[in-house]
Amino acid sequence: MARIAVDLMGGDKAPKAIEKGVLQAVETFEDVEILAFGTKGSYSGNHPRVTFIEVTEKIESDDDPVRSVRKKKDSSLVRAVKAVADGEADAIVSAGNTGALMSAGLFVVKRIKGIERPAITSIIPTTAGQGMMLLDMGANSENKPNHLLQFAQMATVYMENIEGRKNPSVGLINNGSEEIKGTELTKETYQLLKNSNLNFAGYFETREILSGTVDIAVTDGFTGNVVLKTIEGTSMALMSELKKIMLRNPINKGAALVLKKDLAGLKDMLDYRQFGGAPLMGLQGNVIKAHGSSDETAIVNAVKQARIMVNSQTIEKIKELIGETNE
Repeated sequence: MARIAVDLMGGDKAPKAIEKGVLQAVETFEDVEILAFGTKGSYSGNHPRVTFIEVTEKIESDDDPVRSVRKKKDSSLVRAVKAVADGEADAIVSAGNTGALMSAGLFVVKRIKGIERPAITSIIPTTAGQGMMLLDMGANSENKPNHLLQFAQMATVYMENIEGRKNPSVGLINNGSEEIKGTELTKETYQLLKNSNLNFAGYFETREILSGTVDIAVTDGFTGNVVLKTIEGTSMALMSELKKIMLRNPINKGAALVLKKDLAGLKDMLDYRQFGGAPLMGLQGNVIKAHGSSDETAIVNAVKQARIMVNSQTIEKIKELIGETNE
C-alpha cells in the first residue's frame, strides 16, 4: 500500500480541485492511502483510505520560499513534507509554491548522500507520443558540469524504472550540434557525458524538443525553466489561434466538426495534466510538484506518478547508482 501525503492548500484551484483529485485517486487506485493536509473546512469527503489532517497555516504562492518554510511550520505543505521525512508517508504531492516545496524538500527530507544538487524534472509532450524528460527546470539557476552529469544519471534511472525505457538516450541542450559550440559549462559537461556509461546522444537543439528525438534533455535550471515556459506559452497561443480560425466562418466551423477528434488529440498531446507532476530528483523521499493550475485530473495523475515511484523504489536505485559512481 502506497501512503501519499497531499497538500490540499497548494495551487490556483485549491482546495476544491485538490480534494476532488484525492477522492478520484483513491477510487482509481485500490493500493493507495492518502494523508490530506489542509486547513479547517478544506476537506469534506468521507473515504476510508483518506485521512484528513487539519493544519492552521497555508503557504501562499507569493510567499518567500525559505522564510515561509521556516516560519509556517504548521502549513499544509511543510506538514505533508514532514510526513515523508518521518516515514508516515511514502511520497508527497503538492501544487503549491515551487520554491517552498523545494526548500522544504532540502531542509526536511534532505538530499541523497552524494547528490550535489537536486533537480526539478518534467515530462514534455512530444509528437512521438512518449514524452521527453527535461531537467533541471528551475531548482538551480546556475550549475556545474558534475551537477548536469548527476541529473542525467538520475533521469536515466527514472526513465528506466518509471517509464519503462531501456537504456534511454540523453541529449545535452546547446546552441548547436557541433562539439566545438557552446559555453564552458556545456563543453565540460559534454566530455563528462561522453565518457560516462550513459547512452549519450550528443548536443540537443531545442527546436527538436516537441519531436522527441531523445528520451532525456539535460540543461542548467535557468535554461530549463525558460525552455519550459516558452513551450507552455507557445502551446497555449497556438491552440487559441487555431480555435479563432475554426470559428471564423461557416466553412471553417464545418471543417472543425469534421476534424473535432483530431483537434482533441492535438490538445491532449499538449496537455500538461496527463503527466501529473514534476519529481524533485535527488532527495531522500518522493517529492512531486504538480502544476500550479492543476485540476482534479492532474492531481489524480500526480498521485499515480507518486504511486509508481514508491512501488518501483526509484530513490533506492538512484542511491545505489550514485554510490557506485562516487566509489
